[in-house]
Amino acid sequence: MIGVGVVGACSLRAVRWSSLFIPTLRDAPSDAEAASHALLVRAGFIRQLHAGHYTLLPLGLRVHQKVEAIVREEMNRIGGQEILAPAMHPASVWQRSGRWDAIGDEMFRLKDRRDADMVLGMTHEEVFALVSTELSSHRDVPQIWYQIQTKFRDEPRPRGGLLRVREFAMKDSYSFDLDQDGLDHAFELHRGAYQEIFRRLGLDAFGVEASSGAMGGSGSVEFMVASPAGEDDVVRCPSCGYAANVERATSAIAEVTDDPPPAEPERFPTPGVVTIAALEAFEGGAPANRQIKTLVMVADGEIVLAAVRGDHQLVDQKLADAIGANQVRPAQPEEVVAALGASPGSLGPVGVTDLKIVMDTALKGRTNMTTGANEDGWHWRGVDIERDTTVTQWADLRGVTDGEPCARCGEPLQLLVCIEAGHIFKLGTRYSEAMGATVLDADSKKRTLIMGSYGIGIGRAMAAVAESSHDDRGLIWPVSIAPYEAVVTLLDPKSEEAAGAAESIYDELRAAGVDAVLDDRDGRAGVKLTDAELVGLPFRIVVGRRGLANGTVEVVTRATGEKVDTPLADAATSVIELVNAART
Repeated sequence: MIGVGVVGACSLRAVRWSSLFIPTLRDAPSDAEAASHALLVRAGFIRQLHAGHYTLLPLGLRVHQKVEAIVREEMNRIGGQEILAPAMHPASVWQRSGRWDAIGDEMFRLKDRRDADMVLGMTHEEVFALVSTELSSHRDVPQIWYQIQTKFRDEPRPRGGLLRVREFAMKDSYSFDLDQDGLDHAFELHRGAYQEIFRRLGLDAFGVEASSGAMGGSGSVEFMVASPAGEDDVVRCPSCGYAANVERATSAIAEVTDDPPPAEPERFPTPGVVTIAALEAFEGGAPANRQIKTLVMVADGEIVLAAVRGDHQLVDQKLADAIGANQVRPAQPEEVVAALGASPGSLGPVGVTDLKIVMDTALKGRTNMTTGANEDGWHWRGVDIERDTTVTQWADLRGVTDGEPCARCGEPLQLLVCIEAGHIFKLGTRYSEAMGATVLDADSKKRTLIMGSYGIGIGRAMAAVAESSHDDRGLIWPVSIAPYEAVVTLLDPKSEEAAGAAESIYDELRAAGVDAVLDDRDGRAGVKLTDAELVGLPFRIVVGRRGLANGTVEVVTRATGEKVDTPLADAATSVIELVNAART
C-alpha cells in the first residue's frame, strides 16, 4: 500500500486544502508543448526555475516520493541494496573510463577552488565500478546496488516540462557478476522488476531493442510508452510483437532486380541536380531505389562516407554502432568539399579509396546504379557496387518506415512516437576493467567483474503517467501515486451540518488508512470541483446541503467520471473499498 506508508497517514494532523500550497492556474504556460507540462504547472505540481530545472511543489513532491517508493520496493524485491553516491565526481574517474573525452557538451564540467576538473554526474557507472573494487572473492558476487540520486545533463533543448530536463532524479542500479550467465540473470531480474514498476504506475510500457550508445556493452532494452509528446521513434509489429527503437530496427524490403551493368560506368552532366528527387526527374537519371545516396559524416573526428539507397534514410546511431564511434555528426559543407572535392548533391563512393566507406546492406550486390561523381554538376550511371566501389564495411544503416514488412513475420510494421520510461544495459567489463574491479574465482584466478546498468527517471515516469492519463479537465492519477487518494469536498463550509458530515467522513477515511484531504476552503463550489478534477485525485466525496437534505453525498470516480449518490452512512466505506481495490 503505497499511499499509507510513504507520505499519507504518517501523521494524525488533519490535511486541509485551505492550509496547503496548491497554486492552481487557469491557463497553461505559453511554452508548454506537452500535455503533462501544461497540466503539472496548471495543477500546482511544478514550477520552472529556469530552462530544464523545476521545483517540485508539495503535490509534485508527494507524487515523486510515491514513485520512488514503488521503485524501491521492486528493487528490494530482486535483492537490490540501496546506497548513495556523490553527485559531483572528480574528472579522473571519467578519464579512466574514456568518457571524459567521448562525451561532449551534455556533460556539466567545472573546476573547484584548487582548479581541479570536476563533473556533475550524468550517470554513475564509473563511481559504482570503483566501489566494487572492494569485492575480492567470487563469494562476494552477485551484487545489485542501486540509488536514487540527482543527475545532470546539459540538454541543448530542454522541453516538455519533466520529460526532458537538465537536472533530474534517477534510479540507477548496477549489477556485478562473475560471468555472462550471471549478467544475463541480473538483466532478466531487472526486466521483470521494471515491468512490475510500470504496471504499478499504470503505464502501458513495452520493451524494445535499443542501441547502447555511449554506454557500450552487448545489449540493451528500452521501456517505451506510446505518446505524441515522446521524442523516440519505435518500430513495433502488432502481429508477432517485435519492437525496436529506430536506432536498431530492421524490416524486410523487396529485392530490386538490376540489369547487367555496362563494361564501365558512364560519367554524365547533371547541371543543377543536387537532390535524389531532382535526379529522378532528370532525363537520363534514375529512380530513387537505383541511386546511391552518399553522406559525409564525422565520426570521433574522422571523415567517414555512409552510403544508403536513394529512397532510404541514414540513421546516425546505426552508423556509430557499426563502427564503434562515440559521436557521429554530418560534416560541415567545407569539410565535405575538402574530403571529396564537391558539394553535397554531387557525391558518391566511386573511385574513393582514401576514406572509410560504410555501405548499407540493402546495396549489396546492386548494379546499374547512379551516384554523384564528386564533381559539382556530374554523376555516374551504370555503377556496379562490387566492381566500382571500395566498401570498407557493410552494415544495417537505413531507417525503417511505417508499413514496411516485419522481418520476422512479414506483417506491416507500425512506427510509434514514444516516451522512454526506462533503459537497461548489459555493460560487460568496460568500466570494471577501467577501474580494476576484479575478484578471485574458485581457482584463485583473477576475474574481471561483468556489469549491468539499469535506469529509471523518477520525474520522467511521473510526467509519463500525466501524459498518458488525463482529459480536458485535468490530470487523472492512479491510486498508486496520486498525491492524495481521495478528497472530501465540502461545498458549504458555513453549514454546521455539512461541515460535521464532511469531518466525520474524512476522519473515517483517515482511520482506515486512506490518504485523504479535506477541501474546507471558503470559496465557490465550482472552483473546488474544478480544482479537484484538475489536480486529478482518484476519488471525490462531495458533501453539500442539497444532498444531505436527502441523506446522501456524491461519490465521484475521477478516471471514469462515474457519479453515485450514496447514503451518508455508507460514503466512507464505499470510498475505502474503492481505494483498496485500486491499490497496487
